[in-house]
Amino acid sequence: MVESSLLSSRRRAVVGETRHLLFSVAPGAVWIFVFLVLPSVYLMAVAFMTNGPYGLPQMPLSLDAFEQLAGFGFLGWSPGNLYTLLRSLWQTLVSTALVVVVAYPIAYYITTCREKWRPIMLLAVVVPSWTNQVIRTFGWMNLLAPGTPLSDLADSLGLIGPHMGLYPSNFAVTLGLVYNFLPFMVLPLYAAFEKLDVAQVQAAQDLYASPVRAFWHAVFPQTLPGLLAGTVLVAIPAFGMYVIPELLGGGKSMMLGNLVANQFAGGSNWPLGAAGAILMLLATFGGLYAMRRIGKRLGGGEEVVI
Repeated sequence: MVESSLLSSRRRAVVGETRHLLFSVAPGAVWIFVFLVLPSVYLMAVAFMTNGPYGLPQMPLSLDAFEQLAGFGFLGWSPGNLYTLLRSLWQTLVSTALVVVVAYPIAYYITTCREKWRPIMLLAVVVPSWTNQVIRTFGWMNLLAPGTPLSDLADSLGLIGPHMGLYPSNFAVTLGLVYNFLPFMVLPLYAAFEKLDVAQVQAAQDLYASPVRAFWHAVFPQTLPGLLAGTVLVAIPAFGMYVIPELLGGGKSMMLGNLVANQFAGGSNWPLGAAGAILMLLATFGGLYAMRRIGKRLGGGEEVVI
């Protein structure tokens, strides 16, 4: 009797914990299902439909959208969409690399400051991102326009032609991406630097390691988790960026996000836009998988695995 009562009480406790867990998880699960799963399923369905007379998807199912995305149309093959994809990849790689180069010394410097100044400096890094992205991009348009000090300096150095500005250009797009995503790299690196074991760095210096070797063998492995987290936060949104290439590129530096948006708006080809969006999703999953493999190979620990 005692054992049966204990078993029944345990069962009731398990049932109660299960119900509590379900009630706790249910709102988030419903939110994800309604606003993430369902739109993704709808997007995948649209990508395999035929483009209607007004750009709306219709039956029958076909692969026309993916063929158009690869450059095949009724006039033959055109490399325009592939150029857009390659430009997106190149801009993402260059911008992410520059963000890493700029963010590393900033994060390290904030870590070495007095403790009372660290929140203020972190706030200075984060505050610009509180402003609307469109407003910040318009600010860079004014700074890089013809006749501004930066454009005049580039003109005097022979980098641009007379009476031309640094905007619109690929340089302006890259600069805008670096500026926009810099906080997303500084914060994870700062968190990694705060956990830095200084004894390992001192040991490398005692063994007469050069600054480069000391950084590579003592600092880099310890900051790798922050670097990988920041790379994911920077590279994936940059690959699908729309506002910055649209404004700072002036229509000359279109990226994949612009291609997708144009098909849902002026281009009136929803299946092609959905196919481009699916390509962005696949690139996101591929990037996450690559970061996971790199983290395992370089770090060898679960803490660097995304």
